[in-house]
Amino acid sequence: MDEQRYAARERARALAKESLSHGDALGWFEKLYREADGASSRVPWADREGHPLLREWLAEYGASLRGARALVVGCGLGEDAEELARAGAQVSAFDVAPTAVAWCAQLWPNSSVEYSTANLLAPPPSWRAAFDFVLEIYTLQALPAHLREQAARNMAQCVGPGGRLLAISRAREPDEPLGELPWPLVRSEVERFVQFGLCEQELEDLASAGDPPTRHWRALFQRV
Repeated sequence: MDEQRYAARERARALAKESLSHGDALGWFEKLYREADGASSRVPWADREGHPLLREWLAEYGASLRGARALVVGCGLGEDAEELARAGAQVSAFDVAPTAVAWCAQLWPNSSVEYSTANLLAPPPSWRAAFDFVLEIYTLQALPAHLREQAARNMAQCVGPGGRLLAISRAREPDEPLGELPWPLVRSEVERFVQFGLCEQELEDLASAGDPPTRHWRALFQRV
């Protein structure tokens, strides 16, 4: 990891720690984007392209998303949302941080994606069962453990009949250290979507590119 990316990650952790100490699990996201002041290098997860494990999945299955109504959870600076749009999906993407949403409009001025500000813990009622495809990357693992069940339930409820949910997160075993934010998830936390009416189609244990490689879950669920 280069020094700039390391510094950005450490600053994000400091902001999160401060926010969590005041009982606010989400407020640090807006603080981070506002503090970045238009410099994407100060946002540790901003890569200007979609997540490699998403792009790999789209290379094989992207054709199935043509015309699909898709929702991107915690869209950040929009890289993953734009990947889905290029695959032909009709994409809505949201983030809890208004500054991130405004930034997306600047980064992707000709985008077909509908970006909006929303809170995953209290999503708009109109989203219930409204989407053919829901994408979740690194959102659950950025939340404290006591909020993950509620977040997973709300994501699952956005999936319409026959719709799918793709979740990507860092992975760990239950006996491994929790580590620092973003906290890797154990398998049972990823499989929690099954509790909310989705069927597990595939759960892959993968190593992403990097030195050293990072272990990830990539899981696909479907409402039948």
